[in-house]
Amino acid sequence: MKVTLLEHTPNPERLVAVAAKTCYSPEPIEAIHSFMDDAEPQEFLSRLLKLGHESPLEHCTFTFGVDGISRACSHQLVRHRMASYSQKSQRYVDENEYGAVCPPAIDQDSELACIYDNALYRIADAYFKLQKGLMKKGRTKEQACEDARYILPNCCTTNIVVTMNARELLHFFNQRCCNRAQWEIRDLADQMLAECRKVAPVLFKNAGPDCITGKGCGEGKMSCGKPRKELLV
Repeated sequence: MKVTLLEHTPNPERLVAVAAKTCYSPEPIEAIHSFMDDAEPQEFLSRLLKLGHESPLEHCTFTFGVDGISRACSHQLVRHRMASYSQKSQRYVDENEYGAVCPPAIDQDSELACIYDNALYRIADAYFKLQKGLMKKGRTKEQACEDARYILPNCCTTNIVVTMNARELLHFFNQRCCNRAQWEIRDLADQMLAECRKVAPVLFKNAGPDCITGKGCGEGKMSCGKPRKELLV
C-alpha cells in the first residue's frame, strides 16, 4: 500500500479560521483574511475544535492517491459517502497480472499461505482462459475483461484517488483508526492521517478514535480496552 497526498487546499488552517471567524465578526471577509496574522489561525482553531464547531472545516479538501489496496478495502472506503472517488476499472484494465493483498494472519502461516497462493493461481488461470475464450467468440478486449472480471477475488489490488473535506476526514479517522477497524483500512487511515498532520497539524492534532480524544470509547461493551496512544502528538 502506498498513500500520497496529491493536493490539498492551500493554507487549510488559515482558510478554516477565516471561515469560522466570519460567523462571529462584523468585518468584511476580505479584511478578516488580509489582517489575520500567522499565529491567529492556530489559536482560533484550537478553540473552535474544543467547541465542536466543525462546519467551517468543510471548506478545505485533501486529495490522496492510494495504490495497492485490496478491493475488500476499497469497498469499505467508498462507504464513506461524503467524498469523491476515482478507481482503477477492472473493465478497462487487463487484470491478467493482477496484484493481491494477503492478510498477515494467513501470510505468516506457511500452510495457510500455500492454500491462499494456490487459490490465486487457479483464479488467475481461469481469468486468462475466460478472457481469451470470450475474445475467440468475437468479444472485444474490453467486453472480455468486463465479463472475466467477475471471477476476480476481493484481495485483487486496486488504485483509487480519494478527496475528502477536513470534517469528513475527522469522521473517517475516528471510525477507521480504531483498533476494531479491519486491519487494512486502519493502516490506510493511519497513513492518511500522517499525511494530513504534515500540512495541517492543528486541524488534525486530536484526530483518531474516541479513546484518544478524551470522549471515552464509543464501542461500549465491544471496546478493545487498548487506547491507540501511538496516534497522540
